[in-house]
Amino acid sequence: MEVRSITAIPLSHSLGEGQGLGGARGITQSRSAALVRIETADGTVGWGEALAPPRSVATVVDEVLAERVRGMDPYDVETLTADIYVDEYHFGRGPLIHSAASAVDIALWDILGKATGRPVSDLLGTSSASAFLGGDDPTEVIPYASTMYITEWDEDPAAPVRAAADEGFTAAKIKVGRNVADDVERVATAREILGDDAHLMVDFNGNYRPKQAAQAATALEPYDITWIEEPVPPENLSGYAELNRYTSIPLAAGEAHFNRFEFKRLIDDRHVDIVQPNVTHCGGLSEARFIAKLAATENVAVLPHVWNGGVGLAAALHFAASVPSYPHAGSLPEHKLFEVDRSKNPLRDELLSDPLDPTGGTISVPRGPGLGIDVDEAAVERYRIDRGDERALGGTKVDGRG
Repeated sequence: MEVRSITAIPLSHSLGEGQGLGGARGITQSRSAALVRIETADGTVGWGEALAPPRSVATVVDEVLAERVRGMDPYDVETLTADIYVDEYHFGRGPLIHSAASAVDIALWDILGKATGRPVSDLLGTSSASAFLGGDDPTEVIPYASTMYITEWDEDPAAPVRAAADEGFTAAKIKVGRNVADDVERVATAREILGDDAHLMVDFNGNYRPKQAAQAATALEPYDITWIEEPVPPENLSGYAELNRYTSIPLAAGEAHFNRFEFKRLIDDRHVDIVQPNVTHCGGLSEARFIAKLAATENVAVLPHVWNGGVGLAAALHFAASVPSYPHAGSLPEHKLFEVDRSKNPLRDELLSDPLDPTGGTISVPRGPGLGIDVDEAAVERYRIDRGDERALGGTKVDGRG
């Protein structure tokens, strides 16, 4: 079984004039993804997804990765990222090549699952799945709604949180980071709607300096915050260390970090309590698994960041189900939560023949072979853009900040 062909497919959907959304550091006017379709000599097809500017990913796949992957045995998938570090000496640690490699890696894992008739989560290892859920069923996880975005339009901040509660979500993460007074108002609104027992997380998207973040953390402590996400910019590691001395609220980061070396610094120096690799950005399932093992050695929690289309969402679910429960055995002090974006994104909701449903308080980990999904190729064509096509992107920055 060897790879016969690899195709990169850039996708984008414009949110429409005045409908941009995002966080404290910026707004995006489109949702995008880069899919990779790999087919083996025996006709097995695997799908992967990258979180990065889609046309750029397609170019990297064509010009850097395709020659390496054609003829490859999918069972060698875990050598891909390591080989890139070595062979692409000057460029092998950049975020763009890691995003492109992520899509290729995921597609190869999808092929392996189909070849063996097993879900990817089984291949990654699910011995701790029961502990992941705090129960006996390894096929479902507890989702949290990623919502209350900062929007171009004058949206009532309470509306999206009410919608999430009505859909059965028992946890939510909301956007903050514009100023402390606004942070408190948004958090108080969300807490009132969700109730005292719900998990509530806040995402600053790196918009504060350390002492600003410390002031915000102090002001938010009465609202029982589960974690603070990206309080300072991703490159400001000393800022994380400084903030950790100010607050007892756990700190989380990782969506803007992209390889084992960056995560190792976060983990070894205890800058954060939770690392959040995105499997479509950090180097794929193989690299995410490597990062999870690094985290386990230092007793740091691993909860994937997810702001993806349908293929990336499925891949993240399989990774989440495989994350070790160390040091917990027999009982889990708190549930591990799984991120589900609730903003408008047809690349999440329409690309799969049977979209993943997070409503009702749980979301199922696909149990079919590979990723356990069927990609609707007609929907893929609806959102496909040419390499030089600006019409869907509207000439705006394609942002992966979720």
